[in-house]
Amino acid sequence: MDLFVLDDEVAQWETVLLRLSGAERLAVLVPLAWHLRQRDSARAVALAREGLVLLFAAGLAPPDLSATAARLELVAAEAAWLAGELAAAERMAIEIGAQMLACGDWRGVADTRWLRAWIAIDSGDHQRGNAHLEHMIAIARRPGVGAEETDDLRATCAEAAIARWAVMENRCTAEARWSDRFATLDPAQLHPALAVWVLDFFGTAATQGSNYGTAAGHFARVYEAARVSGQLRAAITAAINIGIDFTNLNDHRAALEWMQRALEMARPTNWPRSIGVCLTHTADTMRRLGQLEASAALLDEAFDVLTPLREARSYATALQFQGDLQLDTGAYAAALESFRQLQDSAARLRHADLMCAARRGQAHALCFLDRPQEALAVAEDAIALAEAQSNLNNHVRTLRVLSVIHTRHALPPPPGMTEQNATLHYLHQALALAAHIEGYTLPGDLLETLAHEYAQTGQYQRAYESAQAAAAARRTTHSREATNRAIAMQVHQQTERARADGQHHRELAASEARRARVLQQTTATLERLSAIGQEITTHLDANAVFKAINRHVQALLTANSFAIYLCDPGCDTLNRAFGVENGKSLPDNAIAVDNPRANAARCLRERREIYVEDVGPDDIFLAPGTLLMACALYVPLVVGERTLGVMTVQASNARAYRERERLIFRTLCAYGAIALDNAQAYAQLKDAQTQLVSQEKLAALGSLMAGVAHELNTPIGNSLLIASTLHQKTLDLAQQVSGPGLRRSELAAYLDDAARAHELVMRGLNSAADLVNSFKQVAVDRTTEQRRAFDLQQVAGEVIATMMNRIRASSHRIETDVPPHIAMDSYPGPLGQVIANFINNALLHAFDRDAAGRMWLHASTAIDAPGRVQLVFGDNGGGIAPANMSRIFDPFFTTKLGQGGSGLGLSISYNIVTSLLGGQITVRSSAAGTVFTLDLPLVAPAARGPAAAQIYH
Repeated sequence: MDLFVLDDEVAQWETVLLRLSGAERLAVLVPLAWHLRQRDSARAVALAREGLVLLFAAGLAPPDLSATAARLELVAAEAAWLAGELAAAERMAIEIGAQMLACGDWRGVADTRWLRAWIAIDSGDHQRGNAHLEHMIAIARRPGVGAEETDDLRATCAEAAIARWAVMENRCTAEARWSDRFATLDPAQLHPALAVWVLDFFGTAATQGSNYGTAAGHFARVYEAARVSGQLRAAITAAINIGIDFTNLNDHRAALEWMQRALEMARPTNWPRSIGVCLTHTADTMRRLGQLEASAALLDEAFDVLTPLREARSYATALQFQGDLQLDTGAYAAALESFRQLQDSAARLRHADLMCAARRGQAHALCFLDRPQEALAVAEDAIALAEAQSNLNNHVRTLRVLSVIHTRHALPPPPGMTEQNATLHYLHQALALAAHIEGYTLPGDLLETLAHEYAQTGQYQRAYESAQAAAAARRTTHSREATNRAIAMQVHQQTERARADGQHHRELAASEARRARVLQQTTATLERLSAIGQEITTHLDANAVFKAINRHVQALLTANSFAIYLCDPGCDTLNRAFGVENGKSLPDNAIAVDNPRANAARCLRERREIYVEDVGPDDIFLAPGTLLMACALYVPLVVGERTLGVMTVQASNARAYRERERLIFRTLCAYGAIALDNAQAYAQLKDAQTQLVSQEKLAALGSLMAGVAHELNTPIGNSLLIASTLHQKTLDLAQQVSGPGLRRSELAAYLDDAARAHELVMRGLNSAADLVNSFKQVAVDRTTEQRRAFDLQQVAGEVIATMMNRIRASSHRIETDVPPHIAMDSYPGPLGQVIANFINNALLHAFDRDAAGRMWLHASTAIDAPGRVQLVFGDNGGGIAPANMSRIFDPFFTTKLGQGGSGLGLSISYNIVTSLLGGQITVRSSAAGTVFTLDLPLVAPAARGPAAAQIYH
């Protein structure tokens, strides 16, 4: 059994399981339950329980029976760990490990060690966690087990987890021990499950070293890899870590965006650690934005949620942010107590960054409690800790505390002071260190303090400059967008708490009462339906129809879940074309029409309405990713004799749809069927128009070529006739020379004929050349400011020439094979940018640092594709990871965030090729390299107004 698998395999098991019944389900149910343990813990536990019931009817041999039962019980143990039930999870894991050891399931034994390691870590016992991980490594690599890739994956995951937590104790020591071990691994070539932990180590090390841009790039890749490999807790943690990195860079807008993303993933899980950490770090960002009440509310909830994890790092972090908030609100005695509790936790966890934060916070609190000598000593201790870890951010923050201590209290100047006072001395040191943090925005309050000190010492010009810089910094860090997002999150948080107190239920009751009053007005409702029908049927775009129907369904009915399924052309499958559940979009889903358990399929087959007013467990075929509702209504979308699909609306309360509601939904379905049929017909018409235009263009091209051939036939035919005649006369002359001899008159006659023939041939060929040139001129379209006729070889050569210095500096080479005289009437500037983007992309992503790579650019035209040129750019680099292939043209997607990659190069190239140049772009990639193929028209399509100028946005 693999430790983790990708989503595709899970989807295959889901599909196969639907067709199985009884004990035969067990072979698929066991791996599915195991790999759903974090994707959907509740369902995984339910499947595991079903598997334990089926197990004894499966006829397995005793060792296999015991191993399978243990694996299913391990699913429940991991669910208990995720739910914060650490003691119960540990007891279960110990018993399961012994059971797996007894039946010789070594992979199972290793997996119990993995679980027990994380239980220990969440209990605050990192030494015990490391011991379990070391056991896991030894088991995975024992003779007879470690020969396969999956066991090496287990071992390397455990090593990376050890390395990650070692960074927290001592970053420098951890990097010295582990960096070389993982530097040889190319994350792009690793299984995503392993890439999560290797990149998490590098990201954590970069964060602790204040390299926040680099760290965010690593964590972004962790986030993607964790999502596809079913490690939801790691994905939530990665999103939080990205938010932390942006917070440390004072980019609060981006930080809140990632915190909100993490919280939206964590809330449905009910996992205390994930939810608590999200709340804690969101609270800190809120505090930095000045939203102190919202920060306090979030921290209060975080402490409640984290109660089962009082010994963990997550609880200690909450203590740190509580202390920071108490400092901001002037509760200095309470802050001192919070930071002392943090110090105890940091000492037990042996996490250097928390210890530094605890000492810095104590110094700050002691300063305002008028205990300056103690404050100074503790601050110096915090400086030493920050220097030992090379943590620039902690160092800068502690220097700011020292400046506050010297501002509030008359103390001797520090040794080596070069400024006019100690405050300026420490502030300048903080500025100098901050300059070494890439992407760091100086806080406005630091610059304001600096301006105040300059003014106090009479340096008014420098005071003015610092005040201006402080204002600019505040505009950046406290942007309107960040403030709005903070307010929105605060409102959302208040709503969540209100739901927990029962307010949500009262709101639902009031909403139902209002809905009942509206539905009593029968006449008004029918008139409204008529107007709705007119609106829906005016749309000729399917997506617009979907949105219009959904809007009115949500307004008129109780609709916790609403979906529209459409038939495929063969009417074998129903595909979810639109779906919303509790305000969130549902993913694509397909249902076989012959599925006996799916009500949507039965509704289509029988062409009739199906209403399940009180749903039981077996009444609804639950699509992946959806919730079980209490009431469901299905109506076919019928136009004449044709059935287009099915619409369904579902509610979380039983018997939600009486006859009036069902009549409303039937009416909406009738209007929807007509509108969707119109939209399909309109789409088919547009396709037909496109094909007709293409055929007309091809016919025009054929006519033009026929005209060219006709016009050229006479001069070329005449020239060929004269040349063949002269050839015959030359043969006759040669015979005379070789035979009886040649008279002077005969030679003179030959020369006279040759001169006339030469004149006629030249005249005919010049005439043909003039005709060719004239037809070339006819083919040239109107030029605009950016558009002109050019030779492809010349443009490609010019672009590559501008890039050669960089290519040679990288020890790579590029080969070109672009034939001359490929004339294009297009946009040479944007085409050159596409070529340059490909070269830049290859230089940045394709090659290892020390490898000499090869790139090539080929162009060709084909007889069977007149009017087009195929431009191929390739490299022999490491290729693109399969998990990234579907996203390479997405804007801002890059695997080199903070390392020179903007994520815009391929996105802009795609838009240029498909929009402005009127072509197509395809990509193939493997471990042997990547190849981009452009299929371009020699003559670009006419620009459509200002759209061509917008392709770069």
